[in-house]
Amino acid sequence: MADEGLSAGAVARRLGVAVTTLRTWHQRYGLGPGEHVPGHHRRYTPADLARLEIMRRLTAEGVNPAEAARWARQAPVLAPPERLGRPTRQSVTRAGDGTTIPVGRAGGGATIPVGRAGPAARGLARAAMRLDSTAIGETIAHALAADGVVATWDGLLRPVLAGIGERHAATATLIEVEHLMSRCVSEAFAAATRAHPAAGPARILLSCADEEQHTLPLEALAAALAEAGVSYRMLGARVPVPALIEAVTRTGPAAVVLWSHTPATAGPHQLSALLAAPRRPLLVLAAGPGWRADTLPAGVVRPVDLAGAVSLVMAVRDSQDRSTPA
Repeated sequence: MADEGLSAGAVARRLGVAVTTLRTWHQRYGLGPGEHVPGHHRRYTPADLARLEIMRRLTAEGVNPAEAARWARQAPVLAPPERLGRPTRQSVTRAGDGTTIPVGRAGGGATIPVGRAGPAARGLARAAMRLDSTAIGETIAHALAADGVVATWDGLLRPVLAGIGERHAATATLIEVEHLMSRCVSEAFAAATRAHPAAGPARILLSCADEEQHTLPLEALAAALAEAGVSYRMLGARVPVPALIEAVTRTGPAAVVLWSHTPATAGPHQLSALLAAPRRPLLVLAAGPGWRADTLPAGVVRPVDLAGAVSLVMAVRDSQDRSTPA
């Protein structure tokens, strides 16, 4: 990978900008890809990437794009990164005033920690900090198309969402970032669900626990089920127990997934009520970190992750399909 150029889409994901932004920087300011192989699209070199990082950082700090591009074009790149998308820590000099501009990963308090997640997650975190909904949407859509819902959730979205939560817990900031990011994720999952219309009756019921408002993981499960061709009903946030039991009684689902993000919303009585329902589902899943394994009623299953929840739901769906007369 060290000697290969990157496509515009890959560079956009690493920088956390929209592909259309890269095109604008290329057409207006000459910050385009420098590597060209006859018969192929131009590719971005390590030097191109370093200069685009300068452009991204300066424009994020409020510098006029034309001025930022002038500095980026004139700045000497001291040493190419060893790998594209993983710049080394170095500095370049702004033209004229002698001020140094750091090149490399953004650090300090202006970043969202993403742990050991890859370049796409770091780019997504940067886009989230800039409240760049276009870049966020493009990054998520590309990941969903390339890797599927489960891999996108585990490898891209969870690290960034967890990093936002970590920063908020430490600083009481980033509420606007969390709200925008959540909206973009919801829109991406809704689009992914519409792209995979499932046939057949909806035998799976998805619901948040009473007073639970954290819905993104349940939306991820819905999108993953749609991707797998499994029909479902989604009740959404804050479903009181009587309403949940009424929905179960009216629809007779094979499986019910009850999501709880925090212990405050994870009352085991909700699960007991499901098990005692007149049309008791074959499978009751207590999903989410709110549930404690030692408080779950007998007969309730607690999936460890999104992939596990999808597998369990598909297994009970398939089991019911085999037992239903043709």
